[in-house]
Amino acid sequence: MAVRFLLDGEVVELPAPDPTGTLLETLRGPLRRTGTKEGCAEGDCGACTVLLGEADGGRVAWRAVNACILFLPMVHGKAVMTVESLAPDGRLNPLQSCMAMNGSSQCGFCTPGFVMSLHGRAIGALGCELPVADAIAGNLCRCTGYGPILAAGEAVQSLAQDDAAALAGLSGLTGDAIVDGVFQGRQWFAPRSSSDLVDVLAAHPDARIVAGATDVGLWVTKGLRDLDCLVFIGDVADLKTIDETAEGVRLGAGVRYAEAHGALARLHPDLGELVRRIGGLQVRSSATVCGNIANGSPIGDGPPALIALGAELTLRSAAGRRTMPLEDYFLDYGKQDRRAAEFVESVFVPRPVEGAMVHIFKLSRRFDSDISSVLGAFALTVEGGMIAAARVAFGGMAATPRRASACEAALVGQPFSEATIAAAAEALKRDFIPLSDVRGTAAYRIEAAAALLWRLWHREQGAGVSVLDVEPC
Repeated sequence: MAVRFLLDGEVVELPAPDPTGTLLETLRGPLRRTGTKEGCAEGDCGACTVLLGEADGGRVAWRAVNACILFLPMVHGKAVMTVESLAPDGRLNPLQSCMAMNGSSQCGFCTPGFVMSLHGRAIGALGCELPVADAIAGNLCRCTGYGPILAAGEAVQSLAQDDAAALAGLSGLTGDAIVDGVFQGRQWFAPRSSSDLVDVLAAHPDARIVAGATDVGLWVTKGLRDLDCLVFIGDVADLKTIDETAEGVRLGAGVRYAEAHGALARLHPDLGELVRRIGGLQVRSSATVCGNIANGSPIGDGPPALIALGAELTLRSAAGRRTMPLEDYFLDYGKQDRRAAEFVESVFVPRPVEGAMVHIFKLSRRFDSDISSVLGAFALTVEGGMIAAARVAFGGMAATPRRASACEAALVGQPFSEATIAAAAEALKRDFIPLSDVRGTAAYRIEAAAALLWRLWHREQGAGVSVLDVEPC
C-alpha cells in the first residue's frame, strides 16, 4: 500500500515505500526540499526539524519532529511543513525576517531547523508553552550563535497559521482500516485500533513494535540494521489516552512525552522537570512514555522515576491482559518480561501520598538533550521524624533500571537524620556494581549515587545545593 501525506496542501504518494526509509531522505531526494538538513542522523542536532500535523477535531495539531529518524509509514495521513513552506512566494515570514536582520544565521547549516522549531512554537505546536530556550534545546548551533536566535524567538512569539486547506486535505487521506505494505520481502503494518494491533501481533509475534522511533531509528541510520517486520502504533487512537484521576495518571502506549508532560508535572514537579530534560522537544514530541519502558534501556530516564513512584505496567495480547509492578518488567540487560505477541498497553503512575518526599535527580554531561550518566529517584514517607516507607530507584547503575533494596532497608524505620542518610549512602555499595563506560566510571557512579541521596537531605533542609535548583533564565 502507498504512503500518502500532504506537503503544502498537495498530496504526496509513495507507492511501496521502504518501511525504514526516512522522511528526510524523501524530502532531500525526490521532493528536493533541501532546506531540511542532515547533521547527525540520530535525532540530536535538530538540523532536520520539520513540523508534522494531524487532524484533531476542527484543527491541525502540529509538532516538531526530527525527519532523520522518522520512518515513512509514520507520515501516512499527516501534513508535513518544511522551511520552504514558510515562504512559498520567496518572501520571508516575520520570524525568518527577524532572524535574517539580527544575525541569527552564521554558517547557516542549522538555521532551517531553528526556524522550524521557533515557527512551531509561534503557531501553537505541541510544547508551545515552553520558554524559547526549551523550544530550541533540541537544535544545536556549532557556530555558538544562540543569542540572536533566542532574541528572535522572544521577538516573534505568535504567528497566524491558516490550516483550512490542510484540514480539508487530511480528511481524505486516512480511514479506519489497517495500513500495510511489503518492500523487498519486508512487511510493515500500521493498525488504527488496539484490537487490530492484537490481531497483527498474533499473526506476526516476532514483529518489531515502533512507537516514536527515537531509538529504533538509530538502529537503521547508525547500526544499518535491516528490520524484517515492523508494526507502527502511532495511529492507534485508543492507545493515546491520558486518564488523570485522584488516584494517579494512566498513560496509553501511544502517549508521547510532550503530551504527558503536564499530567506528570501535576503528579510531582520533579517528574515534570525530568520530562523537560528528556531529549529535545522534537524527541519528546515523538517518543512515548511506554516506548521508553518497553525498550528496556538501563539508562532510560523515565523508568527509574516511575519505579520510585510505584508505577504498574499493563501488557496485552490475544490471551488477555496482565498487570505487574514496573520494576518486575526488567529482567536483565536487553531482556524484559514481555511475551511473544504481547505489547505494553499502558502504565499507571499513582499519585504520591500527602507529604511524601519525592526527589528525582538526573546527572548528564549536558543539561539539555543528553543521556543520563546516573539518574536517582527517591520517594520517602516520614511520620513523626521516622522514615515509614522508602522507594529508591536508579538508572545507569546496573543492567536494568532497578530499586536499591539495601539502601531502602537502611532508611525504613530509622529517623530522618544525617546519620541515617550516611548509612543509606554506604548501603548503595551493596546494591550496585556499576560498569565503567564513556559516561562515567564505576567509582564515579557509586559516588554520584550517594551524592544524590545527600542532595535529597540538603534539599529537605532548605539548602540550595546547586545552580540546577534554580529555574533556567
